[in-house]
Amino acid sequence: HRTRKIMRESIREKGAVPPLSRVLIDYRVGDKVHIHVDPAIHGGAPHRRYIGKTGTVVGFRGRALIVEVEVGSKVKKLFLLPEHVKPAFNVEERVEELIGKLKELSKIRKEQRKQMKLLLSVIKK
Repeated sequence: HRTRKIMRESIREKGAVPPLSRVLIDYRVGDKVHIHVDPAIHGGAPHRRYIGKTGTVVGFRGRALIVEVEVGSKVKKLFLLPEHVKPAFNVEERVEELIGKLKELSKIRKEQRKQMKLLLSVIKK
């Protein structure tokens, strides 16, 4: 019943491991995600009726995401691995936010090093 056809990858993408950039995206509660099954990874895959649907991240269970999807008038909770999910939001904003945080941390570390050097010079005298 079409599962074989739905989950088939193109010949160039066959057997490829998902890129780290897709697996390591920092999902948060409330994010919208598209359900897109990666056939190379069998665990944590949703039923074929949910393929192509868009849902909201509600929580986390270990590495898996808890995603709520509306099917007709019902709301279903799915437990999906990040390999089977694509973000429905702009990832570049998250990356820029992360880079900004890292720059702030490096500034704080530099200030702390200066303070430690001053303290050590005072203690040595």
